[in-house]
Amino acid sequence: MEHARLDKWLWAVRIYKTRSDAAEACRGSAVRLNETIAKPSAKVRIGNTVVARTRALTRTLHVTGLTEKRVGAALVPDFLEDKTPESEYEKAREKQANARVFSHKGSGRPTKKDRRDIEKLIAPDELD
Repeated sequence: MEHARLDKWLWAVRIYKTRSDAAEACRGSAVRLNETIAKPSAKVRIGNTVVARTRALTRTLHVTGLTEKRVGAALVPDFLEDKTPESEYEKAREKQANARVFSHKGSGRPTKKDRRDIEKLIAPDELD
């Protein structure tokens, strides 16, 4: 095999969970192949550099092998070399930690316990 479709390769090496996610990322300009924005049908060859942006992380990958079939997580290093700077991983960890700190408690529909607590506040004498 001398080349593979970009969306299939990104899915096969587990950068994106589904092939349609990989294709959508390509169409949304979140994937670059050798410094240029790539279409899902772009041909990936050994030696190419792929920059793929996922939710909180921009990964830089060097293609060392080609496949269009999904591989197990243990086999992924046979097909790519991760050149992502450590600062990118640190930024992603920081975003995740901040999301936990600033989560909104009490948003959405009240739980059964919340309802019971509200009823106690409104009419504490009527329940006895």
